[in-house]
Amino acid sequence: MARKAAEKKTVPEVDVKSEKARALEQTLSALEKEFGKGTVMKLGDKTAMQVETVSSGCLELDIALGVGGLPRGRIVEIYGPESSGKTTFALHAVAEVQKAGGIAAFIDAEHALDPKYAQALGVKIDELYVSQPNSGEDALEIAESLVRSGAVDIVVIDSVAALVPRAEIDGEMGDSFVGLQARMMSQAMRKLTGVVAKTNAIALFINQIREKVGVIYGNPETTTGGRALKFYASVRLEIRRGEQLKSGSEVIGNRTKVKVVKNKVAPPFRSCECDLLYGKGISHAGSILDLAVEDDIIQKSGAWFSYQDARIGQGRDNARKFLEENPDIAKEIEDKIRQKALSTAAPVSDDLDADNIPEMPEDMEDED
Repeated sequence: MARKAAEKKTVPEVDVKSEKARALEQTLSALEKEFGKGTVMKLGDKTAMQVETVSSGCLELDIALGVGGLPRGRIVEIYGPESSGKTTFALHAVAEVQKAGGIAAFIDAEHALDPKYAQALGVKIDELYVSQPNSGEDALEIAESLVRSGAVDIVVIDSVAALVPRAEIDGEMGDSFVGLQARMMSQAMRKLTGVVAKTNAIALFINQIREKVGVIYGNPETTTGGRALKFYASVRLEIRRGEQLKSGSEVIGNRTKVKVVKNKVAPPFRSCECDLLYGKGISHAGSILDLAVEDDIIQKSGAWFSYQDARIGQGRDNARKFLEENPDIAKEIEDKIRQKALSTAAPVSDDLDADNIPEMPEDMEDED
């Protein structure tokens, strides 16, 4: 009996790993044929690891964002009180996209875009596509169509609060439309988020602040349009007005504080301050000067500012004017600042947290 058992033929072992690999390869091949190349890829592939960015137009903000600018293929929200500089920051981002040879579009739902001011900020108004839609649905459809075309690099929607649902426009004053705008925004986010990522564009939403009624403890402020935009935005920037800037007795601008409230591409909660000059926008030379002094690239001794042992001005205003009049030196200093600040910056992958939930319960959508 023992001899017969020994004479039995041994069954060859099946290589489970190779079978799984073959099955996975066939599945991936079928998926690529049906849905296109890159449908499923490894997270470590260089295309997935790299975060392409566009400068925000504010050097301090680029550094605070951790990746050197606004991330491409993402939804960005800028919000803050009235006259805090929200549209100014958006127009600076548009100008930076145009400088890099990209195409920009501006959905002016507030019907308040000033072409002269946009031009003063560096926007090429002859190349900027502008739409002034009649309703919120029209605005979001236009934005989605422009992004889906793959030709537009940035679409600015100004503002979420001005995206009025068609039913509200057709109704009468005093009619109640609970949660209508929130549901409209929720649907728009579901449609936009995938298209924005696929075309590597930036959808930049400007939002306003409202106050919740009956809040005793905590911050009563909230943004309009429900919670959908908060969930889907990869970057949320809160802009606040600071102290006034004066030239003698004349007020020429104000310090603007920007806080990165949410950031999916780098560590969040960083903040920065920059000069916002009336009629000129963000003072790029002022940003360079402040950061260069902080990094000891420009030395400050008393009221004098020096660069490479040469004095560039007495007082901050004179040093800033020197950098404005000498763009080559300003660019050289800016490169040193960026190299130092962003050399150790590394993108952070999206964590599986509450911010990544693709669908929202109905009670969230009903909130206005």
